[in-house]
Amino acid sequence: MGTLSPAVQWLERHRVRRNFGILLVFLAVSIAAVLVLTLTVPSIVNQAISLLEREPAFRTGLADRLAQHHLSAPFADWLRNLSYGALGNTMAATAFGYSLRIFEIAAYGMSAIFLALYMMIDRDRLRGGLFALVPRTHHIRLSRVMLNVETIVGAYIRGQLITCALMGAFTFILLRACGVENALALAVFASVADILPYIGAILSVLPAVLAALGHSSTSALVVLVMMVAYEEFESRLLVPRIYGQSLRLPSSVVFLALLVGGTLMGLLGAILALPVAATVMMLIEELRVGLPGEQEQAEDLMLRAKDSLGEEEYIRRSTGVAAEEAAAIAVEISSDRREKDRFKIAGDPNPGLLEK
Repeated sequence: MGTLSPAVQWLERHRVRRNFGILLVFLAVSIAAVLVLTLTVPSIVNQAISLLEREPAFRTGLADRLAQHHLSAPFADWLRNLSYGALGNTMAATAFGYSLRIFEIAAYGMSAIFLALYMMIDRDRLRGGLFALVPRTHHIRLSRVMLNVETIVGAYIRGQLITCALMGAFTFILLRACGVENALALAVFASVADILPYIGAILSVLPAVLAALGHSSTSALVVLVMMVAYEEFESRLLVPRIYGQSLRLPSSVVFLALLVGGTLMGLLGAILALPVAATVMMLIEELRVGLPGEQEQAEDLMLRAKDSLGEEEYIRRSTGVAAEEAAAIAVEISSDRREKDRFKIAGDPNPGLLEK
């Protein structure tokens, strides 16, 4: 819902009715997904099968190249003696277990899509029911929290889709230019691995370099240099521009969030750790939670004054109206305030001085 809402809101601003805009957005997403699956899945499956069939020959050629240098000769012996007997004995059970897991993930994914569709269609009534459960003195803060959560989650999902697609496209073009076979399957693997923080960079680069090494040493060196350069370009330039201010987390918070998320929920926890950490920090800021040892600053007093003004305006405008309309008023006030704050930050390098 957070991912697709901005597109629906853009259509609404261009005088498209909300329900028709939701239909257009979901129809466009569905058509794009079907086209991507139809055009890529058969080729990916064929290339993956080709990679598996060519694995013994590829391993032998790689071992011969490693044996030419005394430093890498031990790795060559290890590759030649590598056995897949134990893996082959359990492959059928493992494949069955993964097939059930894939079916479960697909079922949860479809449920999430239809739930998001329902929530977007019935947004006003659901939002009104939520606001009816909360005292009116907290409606402004609740609306601001909802807007910020939607921004964080939506920016994270859209950013992941964009960065993964760019990684896959770059890897595919690079491998094709270097004459590496099965470039599409390797590019898809690199784009999926790019989701993982930190370790995703290694998982994206290593298979591509190994595949290029089976072609030639020069190709492997070119792929290694270009992939590392792209990873640096992505982390330094692309990620800050795509995610914007929504996931500006200190490095220590990022590391701690990944550690906690990976320990509690494994791979899924590591993927969701960053938006959860950003949401927690946003809640601490929005709810004005006083941290131990922290002293109230002049900026905090200004924010409290803005909160008071917004709550007074909301009480005045929402007196005697239904919960759905009151929720819409609260969201409108919070949205206007956020837009004004953005305008001041963009137009004044020191917005605090302007407020004083």
